[in-house]
Amino acid sequence: MILVHLNLHKSQTFVFCLDMEKMITMLVALFLREVAGRSGWSVTFENPNPCALKGSSVEFRCSYNYTDGETVRRTAWFKGEVISGILKRIELSDLPSYENRSEYLGDKQHDCSLAVHNLQDNDTGYYFFRFDTDTYGWRSKQSVYLSVTELTARVYPQRVRAGDTVTLECRISCQLHSTVWFRDGHPVAKPVFQAQAEDSGSYSCAVEGQESEQSDPVVLDVQYPPLNVSIEVSHPGHLTEGSSVNLTCSSAANPAADNYTWYKATVSNSSSVLQVGSGQVLSLSSVEASHAGLYLCQARNRVGDDNSTEVLLTVHQTESEINHFILLVGIGVKVVIALLLPLIIIWAWRKRHNSAVDKKDQDQDYENIRSI
Repeated sequence: MILVHLNLHKSQTFVFCLDMEKMITMLVALFLREVAGRSGWSVTFENPNPCALKGSSVEFRCSYNYTDGETVRRTAWFKGEVISGILKRIELSDLPSYENRSEYLGDKQHDCSLAVHNLQDNDTGYYFFRFDTDTYGWRSKQSVYLSVTELTARVYPQRVRAGDTVTLECRISCQLHSTVWFRDGHPVAKPVFQAQAEDSGSYSCAVEGQESEQSDPVVLDVQYPPLNVSIEVSHPGHLTEGSSVNLTCSSAANPAADNYTWYKATVSNSSSVLQVGSGQVLSLSSVEASHAGLYLCQARNRVGDDNSTEVLLTVHQTESEINHFILLVGIGVKVVIALLLPLIIIWAWRKRHNSAVDKKDQDQDYENIRSI
């Protein structure tokens, strides 16, 4: 029994005895009435545990309900922040870090969806929704827990030789859609492949459908022996004796070729090869006839070696030698003329002198005949 004293007047006091069972029944009835009044109120999250990439956007799909006849006056999203060891709900509009990044996509009917853009690491956490009507204010009992993650690209091994197997691995802290790979911005067909020379480059991964958000790149270094070994001749065509020429050996290799060997064979016997030099450039400073023949170079690095195709050098007599021969002939002619000219002059002088003597004798004979 419960005794209740009521002072109705100064001189009168009434005592009511209420049965405990009746009191409890009354309280329960009031509680059930309150619950019944809000039985249609709820907040539902489509995905309570979303996971999104850093730098991307995420959308919290959300819906809410209330009893008929109510009018929604205000909606708000909150972020759970731990302050002094206690999780407190702080409205996003009061957090400067969410300014211009949070976007309410819902309405004041039944949609409470929210988008957060340019996600950062500290966006990870719990999110809550609340709406207020003319009668009640209702906040979600449950929450959305957002995980912000980053992609980590891994190439194993990072340094291989051509022909070795390479495995690409894209690490992520939560389950997302399948990942895709890029090499220097170009799609990669398979995450496991046999490495070739052209596979060297920077690799990054992304979530399918969000290719714009890629991981930091990681480098794959494919090493291979010299390829496409070739010889460049500084003066192509016919060479003349006494001229100079450089033969340069080049190739594509990783690491770069660090050893070059030169070989020469005669045209008549190409099977007989003789080593004639080393180094990337073979210099012939004064070409001789013996330098004519077939040349090839061998390029080598620590992975292997390869030979170039043969290059033919032909050597011809120079114009200077021809001019030198002509000059010698001219000098010889001049010497001969210089030696014969005095003799010719003497011979001509004698011949003229003899002719004068003969004429004088003839004139004397004529005078003698006239005198007679």
